[in-house]
Amino acid sequence: MTDSPLDLAFAAARRAAAEGEVPVGAVIVREGRVIATAHNRPRALRDPTAHAEILAIRAACIALDDERLTGCDLYVTLEPCPMCAGAISAARIRRLYYGATDPKGGGVEHGPRVFNHPTCHHAPEVYGGFREGEAADLLRGFFAKRRDPERSKG
Repeated sequence: MTDSPLDLAFAAARRAAAEGEVPVGAVIVREGRVIATAHNRPRALRDPTAHAEILAIRAACIALDDERLTGCDLYVTLEPCPMCAGAISAARIRRLYYGATDPKGGGVEHGPRVFNHPTCHHAPEVYGGFREGEAADLLRGFFAKRRDPERSKG
């Protein structure tokens, strides 16, 4: 059985957590084929823009030799932040699928709602709430371990 794009995004999010990064994973697909997979890496790369979505967009652009990802769909475990929403728009992603909402840092359903602005040049179709509980649990567990190092033992 082949893993779904969301399965791959969650696997990437778990890799991020194992590396001490906020557990967010992203996958870009075109015509049923995975083009790019990435996870958060701002600490490892010493780059505040190294969010899973940005890294996946960069990799997909290189793979397709194009700055536009027309016809591509992005699967991500957390609602994109405003920076990532802007990159999704600029890349012309066709559809965005995400897991948990992010009331504090989101930029799609929450916060600035980037795709709703009249100055937004491209707004993807947006579908949220996929495996939301699983995504939220992954994030809660990660931050609980950071607050209480004893939880990470055993």
